[in-house]
Amino acid sequence: MAMRREPAGMQETESHGLPALPDVLELLDRVPVAAEGPGMMDQLRLLEDLKSAAAALQARIAVTFDAAERRAQTAAGVPSGELGRGVAAQIALARRESPARGGRLLGLARALVTEMPHTLAALQGGQLNEWRATLLVRETACLSAADRCAVDGELGADSGGLAGAGDRAILAAVRTAAYRRDPRSVAQRASHAASERTVSLRPAPDTMTYLTALLPVAQGVAMYAALTREADSLRSAGDGRSRGQIMADSLVERVTGTPGGVTSIEVQLVMTDRTLFQGDSEPARLAGYGIIPAESARAAVVAGAIPGTPPISAPAVFLRRLYTAPGSGELVALDSRARLFPPGLRRMLQVRDDVCRTPYCDAPIRHHDHVVAWHRGGATTARNGQGLCEACNHAKESPGWSATPVPGSRHTVELRAPSGHGYQSTAPPLPGTAPPTDHQLPVPA
Repeated sequence: MAMRREPAGMQETESHGLPALPDVLELLDRVPVAAEGPGMMDQLRLLEDLKSAAAALQARIAVTFDAAERRAQTAAGVPSGELGRGVAAQIALARRESPARGGRLLGLARALVTEMPHTLAALQGGQLNEWRATLLVRETACLSAADRCAVDGELGADSGGLAGAGDRAILAAVRTAAYRRDPRSVAQRASHAASERTVSLRPAPDTMTYLTALLPVAQGVAMYAALTREADSLRSAGDGRSRGQIMADSLVERVTGTPGGVTSIEVQLVMTDRTLFQGDSEPARLAGYGIIPAESARAAVVAGAIPGTPPISAPAVFLRRLYTAPGSGELVALDSRARLFPPGLRRMLQVRDDVCRTPYCDAPIRHHDHVVAWHRGGATTARNGQGLCEACNHAKESPGWSATPVPGSRHTVELRAPSGHGYQSTAPPLPGTAPPTDHQLPVPA
């Protein structure tokens, strides 16, 4: 059974009590695919069990690492309120996940190892996968440690009591058990959930996007009902758009106050002059979304809208030139409407980096950071600047972390964690950049 191997890193050649990772991968490479269907299904099940066992081991390693880091930080004089800072970020990098995901993985590991032994055993034995173990942990988060442990024992996931259960069945079982143990905490959790309401944006295929709102149920149902009523009314009056199209267009118009959705808010669309003026096919980049086709980019400038969306009346379009180094595409300068240098520099970092520069983190840029800290002599320049999300900037300032600009064809930063492992991050290519010859994914240094 052929399995793709990624470049070695993270001391993969050392065993640390385990078979060397290359040996394990080589062993898997030598496993032939079964000749018949039943054998293939057996192989898939065994590999799924292997993934679950690996997740359980990762949980134990994460908890042990967390404890070791806290001891080391205590010995170094770190205040008690800051102990453990940066641990989740290191776990995220090691697991090739975003820092936010790293924090959730560490929380999952702590709950499994310290409070939910039956769920951990079920994960180790393959009765649960990592996601369903996460559901059990998440739905008991409002309980005390004693009640959570009691629910864990009541469900007895390692005894096969949840065998064959899907996500919904597991959620129903754990919620029922949790409510029996502490109904007040469960009710308080539901009440507190309203404080976590938010709106998020993520890319969708074909120059579309998902705008998601997490709302209290009454508000969400009311919004959906209002949009539905308007769509049904307009369609009854002869509107040719589909029900879903009317609902989407009405939502945009109600929120922005403009039929096309674009008001005086700045939307940064980065494209080459050839794409804009000469009909070139080089894609453009829309800040906050990602890559869009050249035709869509030109339409956004000329007509004030992306194809397939209502046009914007009298759009206000401003051009700002970006200067890149020939060949490499390194952003070296841009026009600025501001008189002061710092706002222009922040805008340059925003355009160059697009999203948080920490490897595996795609969060929006919230902080414009000195790679080498200013109080350590770092200059306020584009080379020594990078865009980070708030969480990554705080993690970088924890004891033992360091970052250094690295010479390269494009702006590159090496982030070094307290464990001694290094990770490189290269700014994404701007439209018009020649195809890279080096590996652009963040890799262990």
